[in-house]
Amino acid sequence: MAYMSQEGYDKLIAELKRLESVERPKASAAIAEAREKGDLSENSEYDAAKEAQAHLEDKINRLKETISEAKVVDTSRLSTDAVQILSKVEMTNLMNKAKMTYTIVSESEANLREGKISIKTPIAQGLLNHKVGDEVEVKIPRGTIKLRIDKITVG
Repeated sequence: MAYMSQEGYDKLIAELKRLESVERPKASAAIAEAREKGDLSENSEYDAAKEAQAHLEDKINRLKETISEAKVVDTSRLSTDAVQILSKVEMTNLMNKAKMTYTIVSESEANLREGKISIKTPIAQGLLNHKVGDEVEVKIPRGTIKLRIDKITVG
């Protein structure tokens, strides 16, 4: 089960609709166009179009699976006492005094440019269930960092 925000769930639904109503017909048209070009045994355009369609169908199926396993979290019922899914955490890296803010989200909602990190990342795992003022050590690929949680809000 993947816990996510209503916004994240709505984005998945919109992407699924786009893939099914726009991309799927495009893939079918590309196959039909390639088929019209003659001998299918030596038609690389046809093979490429079939392969693109297979990738698209796979993407649609994975998206449907994610949606079926999604559990939308009512953000009004979330607590800011400790870090959890959909918490927006302001923290300080105690080694270089850098301030960072991340919102902890499901894997499908993760987007580093928007400051949203997957709950499965080492940083999110290290922060979970900790409170404001806590100092946590987190093992990341480059070593261990020490973070102080400065503020927890609902993201």
